[in-house]
Amino acid sequence: MYLIPVMCLGVIIGRWIFPEKYKKLNERLQTICTIILIFCMGVTLGSRDNFLSELKSLGVQSFLFFFIPTALSVILVFVFTRRLMDKHREVKK
Repeated sequence: MYLIPVMCLGVIIGRWIFPEKYKKLNERLQTICTIILIFCMGVTLGSRDNFLSELKSLGVQSFLFFFIPTALSVILVFVFTRRLMDKHREVKK
């Protein structure tokens, strides 16, 4: 529930308040935390008793959650890019 406001606050702090000299350190810290998070998620999934039997179901759902938004995004970007490029070409002529 608090995810979006916290992310927005992080963007605001990172953009206008966070010192420039610490940005590289912050990037490394974020990478390390992401690696730890992925590792912990793997440990949690691996400790489930029925994980292998649930993997097929999870795999199909995960694929659909990835594929449908990605395909729709690519289609929308393609359509809007074509329209904008056509307008841009007309203006140049």
